[in-house]
Amino acid sequence: MVLDSHRSKADFALTPVAKRLINVNPNTISWIGLILAFISGLLLYMSGMKGEWHWLLIMGAVIVLTSGYFDALDGKVAKLAGKASKKGDFLDHVFDRYADMFMIGGVAISAWCNPIIGMLALVGVLLTSYMGTQAQAVGAPRLYTGLLGRADRVVLSTLFPIIQFIWVWLGHGQLDVFGYFTLTSWLEVMMIWFAVVGNLTAIQRAMKTWRNMSKD
Repeated sequence: MVLDSHRSKADFALTPVAKRLINVNPNTISWIGLILAFISGLLLYMSGMKGEWHWLLIMGAVIVLTSGYFDALDGKVAKLAGKASKKGDFLDHVFDRYADMFMIGGVAISAWCNPIIGMLALVGVLLTSYMGTQAQAVGAPRLYTGLLGRADRVVLSTLFPIIQFIWVWLGHGQLDVFGYFTLTSWLEVMMIWFAVVGNLTAIQRAMKTWRNMSKD
């Protein structure tokens, strides 16, 4: 998935709302998105607790998507209101990293996921984002390209909790992968994807930045 390269296609869902919020401080919208990300991580963590808590997966998925929407909305409001600034851009990047850690970290430390896999997923996500901003820091173009951008993570973090809820609702337990090994949950599948593809994306961005710098 490379949804970050298609951000402009989401304007139809952002522009009408952004126009209504034109007088709202974009930083306030960023804070709302961050708070929602924290709540989603908490819900996803709690959904793995013993007992009938798996219904929180649906709530967590909805709030992940809502948080992602607010994350995109703040930038749109800033542009329409003429309030775009370096401070706002910096705050947005900082909040994005915390939001990633809240949402993905909630799964990483939950009963849905092996903690080692969770740690590797967090490393992959952080390195993906770091390589994108580091390119800009050394004077190369800011990178959004790659196999796993932030938009991709938001979409997957919305879909997989829903899949896991349906899986549990149908009475299934752990996943038997072709009879060779067992995975705890579909959320663990998602985390393996973040761990593997996240690190591949980081390498991909590092190589592209290196090539761009070699042209100077």
